[in-house]
Amino acid sequence: MNRLKKKIFSPAVYFIFRAVLGGIFIFSGSLKLMEPEKFAGILYDYGILIDQLIIPASIVIPVIEIIAGSGLIFNLKYSLELITAMLVVFTGVLWFGILNNLNIDCGCFSSDDISEQGNLREALYRDFIFIAVSIFLFLSRQINNSNRPQYLFLKHK
Repeated sequence: MNRLKKKIFSPAVYFIFRAVLGGIFIFSGSLKLMEPEKFAGILYDYGILIDQLIIPASIVIPVIEIIAGSGLIFNLKYSLELITAMLVVFTGVLWFGILNNLNIDCGCFSSDDISEQGNLREALYRDFIFIAVSIFLFLSRQINNSNRPQYLFLKHK
């Protein structure tokens, strides 16, 4: 059992999961930054932000996604925590949309996401998988000390 545990939580598996999840966030953020007006429209359709915050949020959210995704790929401290927090928020927003029977794009990737991915429920299930990957990465850090994240800058002693 211990050998299996070492293989599952190996540094290579940890890197692959980090690269995939980080890459997804970089991809998602980049798509939104290429068409911020469409993403702003999606944010408006959810009806959870005041109008004055929609334009800034349509820029800030994708930038944070790109930064956090890049940080996760490079195993920088707090990037996994930031991605996990965003996933929790995104899950809450999707749940809000489902509870309110909103028939809108989830805003996850492209402006055509709803037609390609189905509906908000599918996006919610996809986010549950991403949260499971985040939990795996946290567990992997605990089990295998070599997976510890690094600081961007060296700490002074």
